[in-house]
Amino acid sequence: MNHLKDVVRVIRGETLAPGPAAIGTTVGPQSEVRFLAGAGFDFLLFDTQHASVDIKDLGPAIAQTRGTGASPVVRVGDNRPELICYALDAGAKGIIVPMVNTAEEADRMVRACKYHPAGIRSNSGIRGEWGEFDSYRAFMDAVNDELVIIPMIETIEAMEQIDEILDVPGIDVLLVGPSDLSIALDVPLEYDHPRYIEALDAIAAACRRHGVVPGMYFIPPGMEPAFFIQKGFRLFTVPWAEWATQGIQSGLGSLRSAKPYR
Repeated sequence: MNHLKDVVRVIRGETLAPGPAAIGTTVGPQSEVRFLAGAGFDFLLFDTQHASVDIKDLGPAIAQTRGTGASPVVRVGDNRPELICYALDAGAKGIIVPMVNTAEEADRMVRACKYHPAGIRSNSGIRGEWGEFDSYRAFMDAVNDELVIIPMIETIEAMEQIDEILDVPGIDVLLVGPSDLSIALDVPLEYDHPRYIEALDAIAAACRRHGVVPGMYFIPPGMEPAFFIQKGFRLFTVPWAEWATQGIQSGLGSLRSAKPYR
């Protein structure tokens, strides 16, 4: 079973009609993974592209999500089968690959994520929390069906081939890399620039055409999630520290304001 996949299915519907958003936060092996996994997030995102984290060290941290409502998602550093395999072996239920620019690259990603006959993933025994099965074939089929596959769109080349990319079977979410896309559009970090907004609209429209969920890797500074939800984006990460602090302060405030019994 995969909570995030269930949420993605609800969001997609038959026509990608407006629905709930899949909301996650980024974590690392040293984060309070168990606490965050039980806090209500749909997924926890472990980044191995820009963070100094080795994929093969993620197993214990990912294991802390078991039995919670948060699905572990791993962003690998490159579209390489061995990196994807390491992440899946560690227990990932979603895979993000950066800089997917063509349909061929998207197909290579999908095939690396799936077991035979749908793909080329190497077998290493049952990994992760997927449920109980009567046969090993049933396990592999379930993983193939339940895994959330998320290529990133970050370049002009990908924008020009977006329909071909989204035609590749198996893609669940197309994830915008906000900063890299803005740089590719020659409006670096100008997230309110008309050229950038136009690109977001084009991505959301393409996703609607193909029944794929559009997502944002993060909400750009100074912008609100509602802005992107109104445009059709339905998956993104948010920082959690400020919310946690507010919750603790609220709890402390309620205790400190309590009147003693007389």
